[in-house]
Amino acid sequence: MDLKKVLTFLLAGGEGKRLYPLTRDRAKPAVPFGGIYRIIDITLSNCLNSNLRRIYILPQYKYESMARHLRMGWNIFSPELGEFIISIPPQKRIDEHWYQGTADAIYQNLYTLDEGKPEYVLILSGDHIYKMNYAEMISFHIENKADITVSVIEVDKSEASHFGIVEIDPQNKITGFQEKPRDYPKTLPHDSGHCYASMGIYVFRTEVLQEVLKEDAWKDSEHDFGKNIIPRSISKKTVLAYNFKDENKKKKAKYWRDAGTIDAYWEANMDLVSVNPLFNLYDRDWPIRTHHIQAPPAKTVFAEEFGDGERHEPRFGVAIDSLISDGCILSGGRVQNSVLSQNVYIHSYSYVYKSVLMEGVEVGRYSRIRKAIIDKGVIIPSNTTIGYNLEEDAKKYTMTDSGIVVVPKKMEI
Repeated sequence: MDLKKVLTFLLAGGEGKRLYPLTRDRAKPAVPFGGIYRIIDITLSNCLNSNLRRIYILPQYKYESMARHLRMGWNIFSPELGEFIISIPPQKRIDEHWYQGTADAIYQNLYTLDEGKPEYVLILSGDHIYKMNYAEMISFHIENKADITVSVIEVDKSEASHFGIVEIDPQNKITGFQEKPRDYPKTLPHDSGHCYASMGIYVFRTEVLQEVLKEDAWKDSEHDFGKNIIPRSISKKTVLAYNFKDENKKKKAKYWRDAGTIDAYWEANMDLVSVNPLFNLYDRDWPIRTHHIQAPPAKTVFAEEFGDGERHEPRFGVAIDSLISDGCILSGGRVQNSVLSQNVYIHSYSYVYKSVLMEGVEVGRYSRIRKAIIDKGVIIPSNTTIGYNLEEDAKKYTMTDSGIVVVPKKMEI
């Protein structure tokens, strides 16, 4: 299979309202993840590891942060070899509207298909956490002579209302599609407790994609692949389901997470810090690429404390089951089950537990932080507590129903 015949569109236009305030100043795919990465790095690394090197990124909201990250970390392909990562912000090429939905975003850029002349088009989302070899899905699509292929994953029936649910026949042909059904989701033929959920990953024959997008453009719809394009195509085209294969090694359960809410984002970060992480960043066979800032190695401090000629309790810089990025200094504080981005400073006698601290955060002496997300550049004064008195925290910060506290970027405390 010649992967040069495949063109990839990565949809990175999500406004990220459910991730606010993390998306106050950045697009959802540009939100930091796992200490040194951005969420979009996961999908782009899947492309790189799948040897897909012709990629258009379609952003829409608050693009500057992501554009800078892509320019500094992903300017790695060779145009001379026909390789590229090119961002195409909305240009109003068709009419006076910005992108009206996932399908409309690609419809407004159909001219790229005339220029590149691919045989197949792969469509991805830029805000999911998973490892996948897209080349295998494309091979499945070609071998089975499909018009459209949708990647699916098994989910518990109780979670069906969060996904597009796919109904298939024994030949993997999709016969029904329910968009986030609240009642009576279609379950698997062999397992009434689980459903097939669409992952928002699609392969199209190019001429089929052009046909269905042009047809949809004139309809009164949301111009969305999951809500409109796929359901409408089931009776007219050969639409197949591809069972997701996880590239996370030695894991029994397949890992795929939509990091589109504060709770899901926090949980995805917590999935990284266990002894046997659910999502493994250390697999050398499937590396995750990003842009690395210049920073010294992380440092921990042990020192005796003296004052007024008296010897006091020594201070220990300790990190347990945590990710500690370059430039961090643990000057006597304790960090447990947490993720620290670059240049975080933990002062003496402070405690950070099950939290995500982004670049440049400083935690003062004797402060305690639990189940929190502290955005970039926040200075936390000494003797501050976050995550222990949720009633008080709710008055000052953003907080989810499950009790995750979010302190916005550069907020003065």
